[in-house]
Amino acid sequence: MSDPENTLAAASSEQPDSTTKAGPTTPSFSIWPPTQRTRDAVISRLIETLSTPSVLSKRYGTLSSDEASAAARQIEDEAFAAASAASEEDGIEILQVYSREISKRMLDTAKSRATTGSAAVDASDAPPSSTTAADDGAPAASESDA
Repeated sequence: MSDPENTLAAASSEQPDSTTKAGPTTPSFSIWPPTQRTRDAVISRLIETLSTPSVLSKRYGTLSSDEASAAARQIEDEAFAAASAASEEDGIEILQVYSREISKRMLDTAKSRATTGSAAVDASDAPPSSTTAADDGAPAASESDA
């Protein structure tokens, strides 16, 4: 009779193993929270968007690399915190909150830089204005010398 008991015990111990084996074969991944690598990639993209010519910079101007770097880190940190606070939602919804927060904060940052420093707005208009100002400045200097 010990054989059936051993067989039953062996079957019981094998059953969780087979269930465990079935679990890993199913792909499992987590959308939230993003890895540090993903967060760093978001920051890099924000820096690029804020500091190089883009649709955003045409309207609001570009930021220096240092200023864009600081702003990008703050934008990402605040967006991450806001999305994490909405943790009762499932992964994809949290990711959407994170994405919306980043977009909103990036636009707010660009707008605030444009309104606080008119240089940011002038920077977006710089190519036509700079050429005109340089042309106006050069003849004026020549006229003063003459």
